[in-house]
Amino acid sequence: MSSFGDLKYPADFAHFDFVDPKAPKGGAFSQIGPGTIYNQNSQTFNSLNSYILRGDAAQGMELTFASLMARAEDEPDAMYGLAARAVRISTDGLTYRFSLRPQARFHDGSPLTAHDVVFSLTTLKDQGHPIITQFLRDFAGCEAADDGTVVVRFAPKRARDVPLFIAGLPIFSRAYYSKRPFDETTLDIPLGSGPYQVGRFEAGRTIEYKRVPNWWGADLPVNRGRHNFDSVRYDIWAQTYASKPFNATAQKTITSISGVREAQPLLTNNGPVTGAAIRPDGQVLAVSGDDGAIHRWRPATGRSLTRNDSESRSSACHE
Repeated sequence: MSSFGDLKYPADFAHFDFVDPKAPKGGAFSQIGPGTIYNQNSQTFNSLNSYILRGDAAQGMELTFASLMARAEDEPDAMYGLAARAVRISTDGLTYRFSLRPQARFHDGSPLTAHDVVFSLTTLKDQGHPIITQFLRDFAGCEAADDGTVVVRFAPKRARDVPLFIAGLPIFSRAYYSKRPFDETTLDIPLGSGPYQVGRFEAGRTIEYKRVPNWWGADLPVNRGRHNFDSVRYDIWAQTYASKPFNATAQKTITSISGVREAQPLLTNNGPVTGAAIRPDGQVLAVSGDDGAIHRWRPATGRSLTRNDSESRSSACHE
């Protein structure tokens, strides 16, 4: 479906033009995330819930969820069936009837049904991130006609792109959230249905997503040639800034602290920090200023803590 009515691809298209359907599978891709959505934070994370206001969520969590439809990247506003195999639109454009694929599954093998879609949309409207709730202002409600059919209703004079926004929202497991609150900040791995699952992660530092073997949606036209890496990793690199060159006094102070290796240059986005030192546990300290103030560089959060006197400097290095 499209906001403008016309679609580039026919109903029986094999794959998107912008992909190579024969692209090899495998390998790993690591990156500093290019962007964030909702409550995601590119500098840290303390939650795996990306769809509420609370907490700082990990980048990439959207890879773990399927949606009703998938966006075509070579069209301005068009989506094609993912969990939904078809959609029927009323003549007034206020009722959308989605028919789901029977093979759609969550990662635990349980079926993805219309009841899960209804739960997801109503929960996101009631408890979702404010950006989501604002976009859903013209969403009037939905119900499951049966396990494989969900009917979505919109308010009169709705915004043109609201149906597409809803079709791209994640589908959560109603059974999974019947045992836990939705609107909590948590590092528990949520039950998803997308092409990737959460793998190894260290809060605030790195998170890895593993490609789901034999994923139910892998051979759909919207997915052929996509999701090729076996693992996708987001790394977080904090940075610090030195406003003045460090001096001999600062060098003596920092290298005299027990457990700190010899001071060495540290390259940041703003150029080299000549007064950096690294502890054996990986903690980075940068020294700057005529008074030898120590700035504690925290890779986990990207924030620095400045100590301005000798007593504070000592405590900063031993925290």
